Amino acid sequence: MRRVRLQRDLPVPMPDGVTLLADHYAPAGGGRAPVILMRSPYGRRGLFGWYYGRGFARQGFHVVIQSCRGGFGSGGLLDPLGDEHDDGLATVAWLREQPWYGGSFAMFGPSYLGYTQWAVAPYAGPELKAMATQITASQFRDAAYVGGAFALESTLSWTTLTDTMSRRFGGAAVLTAPRLARRAVLSGRPVAELDLASVGRPLRFYQDLLTHHADPAVAYWDRRDFSLKVGEVDAAVTMLGGWYDVFLPWQLKDYTAMRAAGRRPYLTIGPWYHVDTRHGRPAMAEASAWFRAHLLGDRSWLRAEPVRLYVTGAEEWRDYPDWPVPGMREQRWHLQRGFGLGADGPLESPPDRFRYHPAHPTPVIGGPVLLGDSRPRDQRRLEERRDVLVYSSAALESDVEMIGPVRAELFVRSSTPHVDVVVRVCDVHPDGRSLNVCEGVRRLADAGPGTRRVSVDLWPIAHRFRRDHRIRVHVAAGAYPTIARNHGTGDPLNNGDGAMVPADVEVFHSPDRPSAVVLPLCVPRG
Repeated sequence: MRRVRLQRDLPVPMPDGVTLLADHYAPAGGGRAPVILMRSPYGRRGLFGWYYGRGFARQGFHVVIQSCRGGFGSGGLLDPLGDEHDDGLATVAWLREQPWYGGSFAMFGPSYLGYTQWAVAPYAGPELKAMATQITASQFRDAAYVGGAFALESTLSWTTLTDTMSRRFGGAAVLTAPRLARRAVLSGRPVAELDLASVGRPLRFYQDLLTHHADPAVAYWDRRDFSLKVGEVDAAVTMLGGWYDVFLPWQLKDYTAMRAAGRRPYLTIGPWYHVDTRHGRPAMAEASAWFRAHLLGDRSWLRAEPVRLYVTGAEEWRDYPDWPVPGMREQRWHLQRGFGLGADGPLESPPDRFRYHPAHPTPVIGGPVLLGDSRPRDQRRLEERRDVLVYSSAALESDVEMIGPVRAELFVRSSTPHVDVVVRVCDVHPDGRSLNVCEGVRRLADAGPGTRRVSVDLWPIAHRFRRDHRIRVHVAAGAYPTIARNHGTGDPLNNGDGAMVPADVEVFHSPDRPSAVVLPLCVPRG
């Protein structure tokens, strides 16, 4: 391994006069060589700099880790997502002027650091040879407004994190921010005041998200959404995600957009959640192989198949040529009378009913959140509630594997036109444990008095339901505080917590209104 030389706090000028700071890791005595650029709002030092900065530099690369504006010594004010395009391109222009720049570069990083890659990738020119992105997507709008609902817990915890991490003892912010956010949620204050309850003052980005929730297509998002340009990226891209990560559905949309454009990205999805430390080592290993292949011409470290998936339930890794995986076919599992679930079509039966009251919102147990442990949890306590419908299959006679996208198609009638439809798929073990596998939500507005066919996109899965297990489906109208409660009024989120209208919800499962969950059936291996 090469020795590493470190230069701290290099000034990088922006066109508007703001100066951003960067640390430069280079092999001692090394001359011109390819560069790996990382742009982060979370600081440049500590384990992060040591593991990635020194780790890549020891492989012969120059590494530049830059703090985004407004934090850790960089000038200006942090406007989350808003400045990464212009600042990123200005940083690339600065790189080209450095005497050690070897004429090509790559970008690396998870979460927000992955977003900063997409913000410049379509515009960086042919010198950008490779990208290694992890647990991220080219736009965060749809994760903030998942299914049209507001991702309350994740947005509040992230804005709390970014406010506290550059203060004294900010290194512990990743641990304290979720607790502060949860305490704020439990304070009983209106959604528009939860930033005050969390950190004691208004948080600009949190308030922006509330303001723009009603119409996510406004100009605010135009300079923050790079999903339409993903297919134009010429750089070689490898993606790493987690089955329990908040950004997985949109990361896979980026993958399919690149495939539709004729690109050949690599994709790895493991049994990880967003802040799971277990994906740090595979991220480093896969990025190292990727950068050696596309910056140094050494492809010997690359795996043969571009897609690698961890199949939960089977507890094994699989390699495939593409996503969705070849041989997958959709299979409808119908809601049936008597709260059954099966592949057979439903018989004539009356609808099932429940009442959702926003003053006592249906809680959530587990599921993807930004700063928490999102691994599956036992749902039996939730299943005892009267505002959750629970449909279960018979015990499976053999193993069943589901690998691919998941969606629900439900026929629903609500007493209020403003209601959420929450759907969850669980794996019920022989001992009775009911572990969540995936979930999704769809917020309805102006649904009208009649029956409505509702499509809900759930998180994708790669899961083996084992013999003697059962497949279970939940239908509810809340998942609090993962998503903000639906007041049933249609009022904007920042309008305060005024009137609350309960929703009497009916779910139909008859031959003319066959509610079902559509699962991606695959033939089990082995």
